[in-house]
Amino acid sequence: MKNLVLRFSYSYFFIILSISFAWANVNPKPFVIPELTSWEGQAGRVSFSGNVIVRSRKLQTVAQQFAADYETMFGKKVRISNGTPKAGDLVLELVKDEQGNYGEEGYVLDLKKNITLKASTAKAIYWGTRTLLQLTEQSADLSLPCGKTIDVPQYQFRGFMIDVGRKFVPMSYLHTLVKVMSYYKMNVLQIHLNDNGFVYYFNNDWSKTSSGFRIESETFPGLARKGASYTKKQFIDFQIMAEQYGVEIIPEIDVPAHSLAFTHYKPELATPEYGMDHLDIFKPETYEFIDALFKEYLEGENPVFRGKRVNIGTDEYSNKTEVLREKFRYFTDRYIRYVESFGKEACLWGSLKHAYGKTPVKSEGVTMMCWSDDFADSEQLKKDGYRLVSIPDRYVYIVPGAGYYYDYLNGKYLYEKWTPAVTGKKVLPDRDPAILGGMFAVWNDHYGNGISVKDIHHRIMSAIQVLSTKMWTAHITSLPYEVFSEQQKKISEAPGVNELGRYAEKDTLIYQATSIKPSQVLPLEDIGYDYTVEFTLDLKEEMKGTELFCSKDAVFYLSDPQKGRVGFARDGYLNTFRYTLPKEGKVTLAISGTNKETMLYVNGKLYETLAVQTYIGSIPEAQYNHLYDQAEPFTPVVYNNRYKMFYHATLFFPLRTAGEFNSSVSSIKVYNYLKYKERK
Repeated sequence: MKNLVLRFSYSYFFIILSISFAWANVNPKPFVIPELTSWEGQAGRVSFSGNVIVRSRKLQTVAQQFAADYETMFGKKVRISNGTPKAGDLVLELVKDEQGNYGEEGYVLDLKKNITLKASTAKAIYWGTRTLLQLTEQSADLSLPCGKTIDVPQYQFRGFMIDVGRKFVPMSYLHTLVKVMSYYKMNVLQIHLNDNGFVYYFNNDWSKTSSGFRIESETFPGLARKGASYTKKQFIDFQIMAEQYGVEIIPEIDVPAHSLAFTHYKPELATPEYGMDHLDIFKPETYEFIDALFKEYLEGENPVFRGKRVNIGTDEYSNKTEVLREKFRYFTDRYIRYVESFGKEACLWGSLKHAYGKTPVKSEGVTMMCWSDDFADSEQLKKDGYRLVSIPDRYVYIVPGAGYYYDYLNGKYLYEKWTPAVTGKKVLPDRDPAILGGMFAVWNDHYGNGISVKDIHHRIMSAIQVLSTKMWTAHITSLPYEVFSEQQKKISEAPGVNELGRYAEKDTLIYQATSIKPSQVLPLEDIGYDYTVEFTLDLKEEMKGTELFCSKDAVFYLSDPQKGRVGFARDGYLNTFRYTLPKEGKVTLAISGTNKETMLYVNGKLYETLAVQTYIGSIPEAQYNHLYDQAEPFTPVVYNNRYKMFYHATLFFPLRTAGEFNSSVSSIKVYNYLKYKERK
């Protein structure tokens, strides 16, 4: 009996040991952004063979996109066929979702002997390929962990809004932004096409206050400023491109407030009583103008605004009198119905708590952006029948370098506490049917504050990674934020995208050359924060405007065009150090840059730091609005009044092409860290 018990004990021990050993080899949930909403781990890894088997013609485009991205990221060709799958092949298959388990965007990814990706739509298959690419880029040998996920988004609307009205953002960057959003399964980009500066930064003179409308108008020639707007063709092509990446573009024309671009064009439309950026909603001429403007982009079989949704604005209009509030409600209802008359769905900023009254405003089929507790009550809007998008200013508004709202979002708080159910102070149930999803926003409130498009991207990149997770998974997150924030660094911005100018995770000398010749092309576009670029000059006299390096976004001068100093220009801003090169001799210069300052070192010693400056006021409208028409950059000029503005002289150092210079340039070294930090 004793031996029997002993044998049983040993057998039991080995069974437990075997189970434990097997369990220890089961793959834990792999890290991707957004996090997978489920995972059944298995033991082992599978290597992609390079063959994609397509089970439906509808998936041919998705397969081609995946093949192109895979080659871009990993340098390996991918073959596409409809043959019999072999070990390691990727099989793409459309299936019926009779139970409604996957919806339009959910997919099943099974990683074992073969790699099988199934979903009910091509869009969902596309999202699954984003997961595959992220898994692959984290593996040294490009293999994948065996296991299965049924990955289904918790919210259908996962978006971002960018204000191009107050800072013109080039179309090339919008294309890049779509690629980045798509890589993180974000599916809505709202383009805020018109807005204006604050009059108190312009000596309280509306005629000098900057404004912008950013899309070509043939109905009102000259309304969109040449050189700082998009042609209709550019905007149409952009929307087509975004559709291919699974991203819906929502164009926004913001009326009847934030409308200074329109009253600059037709001053008679303004209501001076409430501010020249307010359209006079009691004048018939206002409705004629706005009708014609929307019609231009909405009419016809192939309208300029291609998507199903259009945002009509309607935020922050005065509510001073009862008559005004009722008229505003009439205006809002009228333009909801007007947009719908062209077959579109209307979106608008929630303002009906602010514009309280009795005039009915249509709710059925209307999407309300819940952005402020003072302007909208999400619970009341839900009762009224609106579809809601959560974009609460207190949590998800970025205003770069302004000193209010967020310069960078609080990623830890958002990751741990926020979901689209949080609309502000009001918190609705998670996955409430009334909530379509969420957004975050960049508002470029401050004309002339030196913030570049690169600076904007630096602020939104980490936000995209956090908020795409919370909009896809809601509270289904398994990692502590500290782990997430470390792991997120391992994921690319998007296939073929390095807008942040990053080349290695750890402190590294990423490029060096014994010499650089005029017009030489370098292997890097630019280097992003934090960095040091060091080089030695054997000097000869340089003419004003002599460039050392340039990229598509910036120029670094040995002798700037205005004063002949060492400096740089980007986004139309010229920033110079108080340093002029000697006409002869040798000197070693180093430039270090962070997201707050740019530093010049001369022969290893700090010479000057271009830090954030506090300005009073903003640049004149005439200078700013012609920023993109000018052949030469300029230095900002400011008015004197009591309102502060923080000017940023930051730089992603350009490295694509050497300029035409007389001096000899040698010993160039590019570091992805602040080499002289301890010597400051």
